[in-house]
Amino acid sequence: MTEEATRAGRVAGRVALVTGAGSIGPGWGNGKAAAALYAREGAKVLCVDRRLDAAEETRDIVAAEGGAALAWQADVTDEGEIAAMVGACIDAFGRIDILHNNVGGSGPGAALMDVALEDWNDTLARNVTGAFLAMKAAIPHMEEEGGGAIVNISSIAGLTHIGVPSTSYSAAKGALNELTKNIAIQYAAANIRANCIAPGLMKTPFILREKDGVPNHIRKGYATPEDYHATRAASVPMRRMGDAWDVARAALFLASDDAAYITGQCLVVDGGLTATSPGA
Repeated sequence: MTEEATRAGRVAGRVALVTGAGSIGPGWGNGKAAAALYAREGAKVLCVDRRLDAAEETRDIVAAEGGAALAWQADVTDEGEIAAMVGACIDAFGRIDILHNNVGGSGPGAALMDVALEDWNDTLARNVTGAFLAMKAAIPHMEEEGGGAIVNISSIAGLTHIGVPSTSYSAAKGALNELTKNIAIQYAAANIRANCIAPGLMKTPFILREKDGVPNHIRKGYATPEDYHATRAASVPMRRMGDAWDVARAALFLASDDAAYITGQCLVVDGGLTATSPGA
């Protein structure tokens, strides 16, 4: 299946609030693809991003395909901005049925001794606090409507060591996994489901981002993006990286009635990577 997914209406008539709905560069990021797929399957979508132009790009894609979407700018680590974001969704669409928390990312430090306290706090705020604040703000509205679905985007780094140091990022994603399980049980009787997706090695614009003007593949020690992609793909049992649509389709499943009896779970989308062991 490609990005030209057929419309089956699996979330028709629902409202999805997607944070991190923009892409950091040209192409399809996880949140951008999820927002587009929810719309293709019948949902109205509030596309939220810290960069308004990125949210607007996703909104425009949805609109060009005949869907309904609005763009909103918010920093998910700011409680006031989260409240305004949720309020905007209610004002525009009257309800929230799906909350998709996509914002995340690692800080500059990876090995323990390289992680500054500020970096640690920023990484946890971006990956855990943002989801916590969004859930806290959205869940009362879901309760009023008799239920809802929460999809939090985690990482296999929150489940296992990924072969390189990832101190703060792994801690943050592990915390997000357990937070999601806890919320799932707290609100199960209210018909509010909460699940995680743990992507593995994904081929999205995010992995080619620049930091301090240096492209990510250079910082990782590769001469070209193609070399970096090839090495990552070779480490996956399926011999390819996943893409944003692999994550988006998993999110659609968890948000839809196809997963009506699934809550408190972490769905791994990694081409078999975490099922392997390093061997002798």
